[in-house]
Amino acid sequence: MKRAGMLRQVSDFSDFSRGHGLQELLDQGEVLSHIHPSPDGQHLLVLQKSRPPPLPRVVAFQRQGSCGADLERSWQPPQPALVGLLFLQTAAALGSWALAIVWESGRTEVWHFVVAVGWQLLQTLELCQGARARIVSVCSQGASLVWCEERPPLGAHSDVSKCAFRFCICTRALEVGEQSVSLGTVRIVLHNSPEYQLLASPQHVFLVPASTSFATISKFLLIWHAEEAKITITAPFAGFIVSKVLRSSSESDFRKLLLGFVGLLSTLAPLDIHTSALSNRGGLLLVSTQGTVNVVEPDGTQRHVFDLEGGPLAQGDLVQLKTFGNMLACVLSGVLYLIDQNSGRLIEKKILSMKKVHFLESPGEEDSIQLLTQTGIYSFSFSVPEDSSRPEPCLVEMVFEEACRYYQRRSLSSSKLTVEKLKKGGTFQAPVALAAILQHSLRQKEKPARGLQDTYAKLLSTMSLELQSYLSLELLKTCVVGAPESEVESYCEELVEQEVSRVLHSDIDKDNLAYLNSVFTSFPKAAWKATRGCLQLQQNGDGHLVARATPEVWKKVLGGPQQEELGLNGVVPLFELICTSFLRFKPKWLPSFVELTQQYVSVSWAYSSKEGPEGRVPLYKRALGVLAQKNQRSEAVDEMELELLLCSKRPKAVLQAVHLLICLKRWQRVVEVAEKFSKLSPLLNKEIFITLLAEFAQHRELDPYLDRLWPLCPAELTASDILTIILQHLPVSQEDPVPFSSEGAQLTVGLLKPLLQRVVQRPCIQNEMYTDALQSPTFPPPTPPREHGSPPKAAADHAPQPPVPRTSSPSALAQGDTA
Repeated sequence: MKRAGMLRQVSDFSDFSRGHGLQELLDQGEVLSHIHPSPDGQHLLVLQKSRPPPLPRVVAFQRQGSCGADLERSWQPPQPALVGLLFLQTAAALGSWALAIVWESGRTEVWHFVVAVGWQLLQTLELCQGARARIVSVCSQGASLVWCEERPPLGAHSDVSKCAFRFCICTRALEVGEQSVSLGTVRIVLHNSPEYQLLASPQHVFLVPASTSFATISKFLLIWHAEEAKITITAPFAGFIVSKVLRSSSESDFRKLLLGFVGLLSTLAPLDIHTSALSNRGGLLLVSTQGTVNVVEPDGTQRHVFDLEGGPLAQGDLVQLKTFGNMLACVLSGVLYLIDQNSGRLIEKKILSMKKVHFLESPGEEDSIQLLTQTGIYSFSFSVPEDSSRPEPCLVEMVFEEACRYYQRRSLSSSKLTVEKLKKGGTFQAPVALAAILQHSLRQKEKPARGLQDTYAKLLSTMSLELQSYLSLELLKTCVVGAPESEVESYCEELVEQEVSRVLHSDIDKDNLAYLNSVFTSFPKAAWKATRGCLQLQQNGDGHLVARATPEVWKKVLGGPQQEELGLNGVVPLFELICTSFLRFKPKWLPSFVELTQQYVSVSWAYSSKEGPEGRVPLYKRALGVLAQKNQRSEAVDEMELELLLCSKRPKAVLQAVHLLICLKRWQRVVEVAEKFSKLSPLLNKEIFITLLAEFAQHRELDPYLDRLWPLCPAELTASDILTIILQHLPVSQEDPVPFSSEGAQLTVGLLKPLLQRVVQRPCIQNEMYTDALQSPTFPPPTPPREHGSPPKAAADHAPQPPVPRTSSPSALAQGDTA
């Protein structure tokens, strides 16, 4: 783990040309926010926007080793405002660069620096094609310029909403040679767009809403992937991510791009952005007004990094962000924060003697940070501890921080639990024991742990497999970072498999579920393989899908937070994630998987338990919801919907499948489903038969299958019931009926005769109820023998006399007299 060293001064500006002039500019203070260091660190370009006479100018200062003519450009007030200073890669030599000065009107000057000669103007260009166009933001990406251009409407519009969409995002190739500049044609990325601030990483361009944008527009970011011609719409803090490929100019219309998401976006809260900057890994760093630092990845996902101290940030508070290797440096109110980008750990916090600083480039030095202040340039270096075999202290801190969150969620007290209280209190021994085990076992990987209590030693022997798994996982992560590109995929698959298995064997809360969603989104193929491995899914010899996962794993797959608990944040339950993977990689297995889940529901939950998945939305409906996300209907989608309905074996789902087959006019399949599922219950049999009888009354499509249809007739249906159903569903004819029609589409008595004969010849249900009684050998049955005894006299006198049996049988009467 890197540790911060001392802050030392490396330059007092004496090594710069015109160092006194640079010192004078820096003494003005506000110039610090408009300094642009060159990629090689040899030049400092200062953009001075406000001077006592308001004459903006650009001044370049170079180190004394880079001798040559200086650059100083100023312009009078009629000249349009300066938009930006950009450093462009040139095609002349590797590592060479040129400077582009871009004005609002689109006028661009391209300069380059030649050793021993100085600054030379290569060419003056016009980026915009219209005279009324105005550039509000510009960036460079590779060999192209990308800018946000305002195109005012020709007429005066009173509608403010129309004026808000008067911008467009344009790009133009710009190739810088040794003596000339080649400018390509203008290509529009988005038109009818609101105002955006553009920030370019090597492969992507982030479009951040301007502060003047409407509230609806300021709820999401746009990410343009130039090589794929794709736009990603993301509301990172709400988990909303949608990507769309822009194939034609009509799809580049901003308003049409958002047409399908207006309702959803209206429910989101506006983005809370105070400061934005780019990281060296291609992500977008965002600082909220509450001091929270997050990074938005190029795929639209976001990750929390750190929380700055000091409370809410005002609009005028300056926050400086810069990444150096794995380190994030942040300066706020004279305090320097050094944060590990990977873990979000605060490595160092230093109070600076100056309030305003500016980060400089450190070419080839990822282990140091250079700060430009009013008094000079300072370097802040990092060092690695000599005993690198010791475990990282942040790992132990993670144990206590996670324990704080765990106990705080389960505490009834309003007081906040901190790491210091947890270490000193002695109430909670679990994190103390785990921290002690980690400190000793990871330090002595091959030797027995020394200095542990007997209880901890026993716990260490129990946890040895888990610790080994942790070490293997950390080693695998190291291999992923350092592996060549050809081996990264195999390492990622193994890493995803371990992560999915780990989460499935832990509590599936909202955080773990959101993490699984990001894993399935980023590594879909690896997540699919990991899911098959965890559930042990395979086909047996008969071709049926089987799973050998434990009931505990099934409970994690089918349980966990449901959609109504997650809200509209883009996170879906684990069952839906797995169904999506089935649809993508093995769609034929999805109905069998849903059928398997229904079998394991009875093992994991009690029948009709409200906590189980069947107590909420049925599993087949959840799978149908995943299938419905496919916008295009096809035969494969219809067949999949049928299989999902039928595999549930629920009466309503089976009837829905029958109606769907009727709509598709697949009559043979209709009869096959009716024959198979009519055996499940008499009620379902009756509903299916009535449905098919109604179809039989309306057309002649079922006539070839009548010999298979009539045996399905329920026993309780009479001939009058059948005729009533037929009459209710006969098609309405516009013409007067004739006795002998030439058309063969009408229902005839001959078609209905076999069914009526079957019903009439069937024995009556009421007769069947009394069959046993009618076939009895003696009627009425004989009187049972009475017990002979002499009860007590008092009891006999007061006992009620039994009633005389009312019967006309002489033998019964004779027996009564005898008794």
